[in-house]
Amino acid sequence: MRQLPEEAARLCVVLNAPVRLVSHLTVVHDTACKIVQGLRKVFPNLSFDAEAVCFGAAIHDMGKCVHLEELTAPGNKHEESGQALLMANGVHPHLARFARLHGKWDREPVELEDLLTSLADHVWRGCRNEKLETMIVERISSALGIEQWKVFELLDDILNDIKVK
Repeated sequence: MRQLPEEAARLCVVLNAPVRLVSHLTVVHDTACKIVQGLRKVFPNLSFDAEAVCFGAAIHDMGKCVHLEELTAPGNKHEESGQALLMANGVHPHLARFARLHGKWDREPVELEDLLTSLADHVWRGCRNEKLETMIVERISSALGIEQWKVFELLDDILNDIKVK
């Protein structure tokens, strides 16, 4: 399991993140790094900010430091609060956005990086989301000129490999 990036770990300390949240962020970050690694291997010409994806996964739920009830119950108040909290603690808005968008990938305009961060937040627990994966497949297919069925096949292999381990 990869450790959180230094800045994300610092934020966990500064914001007094509960152990449960730090554990979750660590697992989602590790999953995002595995997805990025797999994509880099099978789509070496795909242009995306891999570092932003991994960092986004490491901070996506930081708003739960304010909305502790959402650590054990459903809710999305942590999304808006998380972005504001991160920016108030020196995180650039370009990166803080992951806290707000990880749950809104299907309701707001998003980049591939946002979709991949949301994917990591699903896959870590063995869940698959057809709509999310279809959006990712369409983006990659369009960017690289590869047929969607082939992109899906390769992405599916990456995600199945992560689930198995």
